Amino acid sequence: MTSRPANILTSQTPDNDWYRKRLLISAWCVIPVFAALLLRLFYLQVIEGDTFRRLSENNCIRLQTIDPPRGLIFDRNGVLLVDNRPSYDLGLVVRDASPLEITVQNLSSSLMIPETEIMELIKNNKHYSPYKAVMIKSNIGRNTLAYLEANRYSLPGIVVDVRLRRQYVYPQLAAQILGYMGEINSEELKEESFSRYRPGDVVGKCGVERSFEGILKGQRGGRQIEVNSSGRLMNILSTVTSVPGQNMYLSIDKSLQEKAEALLSDSTGALVAMNPHTGHILALASSPAFDQNMFIDGMTQEQWDGVINNPMRPLENKAIQGEYPPASTYKIITAIAGLEEGIIDEKTTFFCPGFLKYGDRDYRCWKKGGHGTINITNAIAESCDVFFYQTGLKLGVDRLAHYAKAFGLGSQTGIQLDAEAKGLVPTSAWKKRKTGIAWQGGETLSVSIGQGYNLTTPLQMVVVTSAIANGGFLVTPQIASRIENAAGEVVDAIQPVMRGRIPLKPKNLQLVQKGLFDVVNGSNGTARIARIDGIEICGKTGTAQVFSRKSNAAEKEGNRARHLKSHAWFVAYAPASSAQIAVSVIVEHGEHGSSAAAPIASELIKTFLSTTTR
Repeated sequence: MTSRPANILTSQTPDNDWYRKRLLISAWCVIPVFAALLLRLFYLQVIEGDTFRRLSENNCIRLQTIDPPRGLIFDRNGVLLVDNRPSYDLGLVVRDASPLEITVQNLSSSLMIPETEIMELIKNNKHYSPYKAVMIKSNIGRNTLAYLEANRYSLPGIVVDVRLRRQYVYPQLAAQILGYMGEINSEELKEESFSRYRPGDVVGKCGVERSFEGILKGQRGGRQIEVNSSGRLMNILSTVTSVPGQNMYLSIDKSLQEKAEALLSDSTGALVAMNPHTGHILALASSPAFDQNMFIDGMTQEQWDGVINNPMRPLENKAIQGEYPPASTYKIITAIAGLEEGIIDEKTTFFCPGFLKYGDRDYRCWKKGGHGTINITNAIAESCDVFFYQTGLKLGVDRLAHYAKAFGLGSQTGIQLDAEAKGLVPTSAWKKRKTGIAWQGGETLSVSIGQGYNLTTPLQMVVVTSAIANGGFLVTPQIASRIENAAGEVVDAIQPVMRGRIPLKPKNLQLVQKGLFDVVNGSNGTARIARIDGIEICGKTGTAQVFSRKSNAAEKEGNRARHLKSHAWFVAYAPASSAQIAVSVIVEHGEHGSSAAAPIASELIKTFLSTTTR
């Protein structure tokens, strides 16, 4: 009987055994992977189910910046001048504001802002992250905040940030010193000093706020937050605390600053009071002033136009930016130059008949009948133009310029405020370069009495006056006295800075000081009105022409339009023997320094010296 062949499927061949091993190995590899997946699913869906259920509802994690509190600003005695107050800013996260059109409509009706204006804001910020809130309105107020919170269901995507906003405690006080804040612009963002700033940040625009931005700003913080599908905060995950800005203590005295501004309140002009030895600014006023809080709270277009188109230029700090002919206050420079160069001395006299004939023109003295024979101290006291015409002619414009520059004219003083003007000290080379015409002798006559091309600032003239008062030292004006951190620890006690000593012979300096003393205290001094019982003031008046006077009819200033009247100057220091304060005052179109500017300086000096605590 024939046997059947074996079934090849059940036969134990070497090939079948190899396949079986491969299947077992594959199974042992796959089973753990599936087991791990099952365990992970169990962990996500059961153990962490609640947490991830919330995240699954379109929640997301976002980073939110925390602006630091800006440093406070005090006067020298610790009186708070600039503070911070809470403000509510409304923003809109476009991605969360779905449907956007409906949300914008609701916002428009709630805030009384045109829809087109809101859409324009969104359009202008479309190149930024869709998760970054677009600022819709700042400082919305508590009533608006309450309304928005009550109607959040119809306003998805809105974000209300509580930010600290600048508050100027005494509106208009020291406005040009303190400056104001504003949103950073595209040009500023390109500057190296603003490399860490972002669109929407608020920065100092002028004054101390601008000059000390890096100190006042502080360091930005941040937090990681969880929000829901409407952009509403659900949880704070982590926080990096911001670092507050440092506090500034200025050199000004709040009471003296108030007095200075009150004295200038009816005038357009400027006043600077300074310690002649340290350079600390005691008061610096520019009139008219402006309310810095208007820039914080927001202005209407009408208000803004009223500020920038005001012919009195309230935004200009006239004390450091106003450039004026120094008029007869410049005779201090001419006198020093003449004495130091040996052109004149205490015995030199000139005869003043009321004019000096030069070429085919009579250059008149302010005193029509003349001063007669006069020496240097009397010429300063009575402000004789002819004496200084003669001295200036012998010196020449370039030697005059040398001494003017030695006293700091024609260059910035170095005060810690932005946009300081340099003024102008003319030379023969300057005129040739500027106009292509050679210098004329008649122009030297004008320059020697502070007219012509001469331009100075009130701050420069207080530096000149201080140099006479302190024995010839050129000081750098200081507006800051110290800087403290938020804990009240002194970070920087700002020290006086001397720019050098002007090499003046003591006897020459004393002659000029004697002349300045007689301006106020002499029987024929031009500023006798500035006398104060018990206080010896030294000073110099000046009347700066704003146009050329060539006829006797033009002499009658009362007949001119206001803008054609002369500027009134007065510079002074006191007490005469040990000066504690130097003052420079200019009243635009005030006509005469003796009547318009001198009483202002005198009253400020009296106020300062009568205060016992400094």
